[in-house]
Amino acid sequence: MAEPRSKRPRVTLPACPAHRPLPASRVRHGFPPAVEEALCGVTGAQLELHYCLQALGEYFDQSHVALPNISKFFLHQALEERKAAEALMKYQQERGGHYCSKTIQKPNCDYAVGLMKALELAMVQWKTMLRYFEELYALSVENADPHSASTIKKQFIRPKIQKIKLMGDLLTNAHRLDCSQDGRNSLGDYFMDRLQKEFRTSTEPESSDHCSPCPPLQQCTGAAEGPKRPQRECSQHRNGIGPIYATIHCTTMLPQCNDGTGAKVKQGREGL
Repeated sequence: MAEPRSKRPRVTLPACPAHRPLPASRVRHGFPPAVEEALCGVTGAQLELHYCLQALGEYFDQSHVALPNISKFFLHQALEERKAAEALMKYQQERGGHYCSKTIQKPNCDYAVGLMKALELAMVQWKTMLRYFEELYALSVENADPHSASTIKKQFIRPKIQKIKLMGDLLTNAHRLDCSQDGRNSLGDYFMDRLQKEFRTSTEPESSDHCSPCPPLQQCTGAAEGPKRPQRECSQHRNGIGPIYATIHCTTMLPQCNDGTGAKVKQGREGL
């Protein structure tokens, strides 16, 4: 006989004992109360993760640490976690549920005074959130809620997997450079701050923020010099040059710009 499949150990989802379903909701359809309560608890855990990453970013921005790129990296990750929490709240409202506010606990990151400890703490936090979302996905499948299961898998599980891989790469490079674990600010911390691509990406502007390329300088200078050159050449008409030669010379030397300046000057010269 085949051996029974072993059950995956269930991680206790963050509970929300004060949560109550929203009464008389017209948009509520096929939204199990168990999934709604678990979503509310995971949202609170997401906000606590945002608070923890923000505290790490503020620590590395202090004057005695002075790692600005690492600070902006953690602050950028904290902003993304807050947006994920807001997306969870919005999803609950779309399904006819609601998010009940709760007290956000102080982040336990006082011991993370070095870069290695901070990276390890962030990785542990993201692994915990990934387990929460995996259990939330399994709970949605058990309660016949395919919409919640699909949303959690696409919008929350995949980004967490990518972030865990990113933190693993950063920890590997930090070990190679012998970064500090006790806040002694080693040279490896400085190299990570200045040379690590992921840290510098959070501080550089994206390519989409740049404006469209300006037109070549010749097109702009031609419009400015257009009224001046005919005046210089046409002034020779007063010194004995015939009117026909002066008219032809002025009209042929006019630059053709996109704003129509050359056409207007040409019409003025022909009128004369």
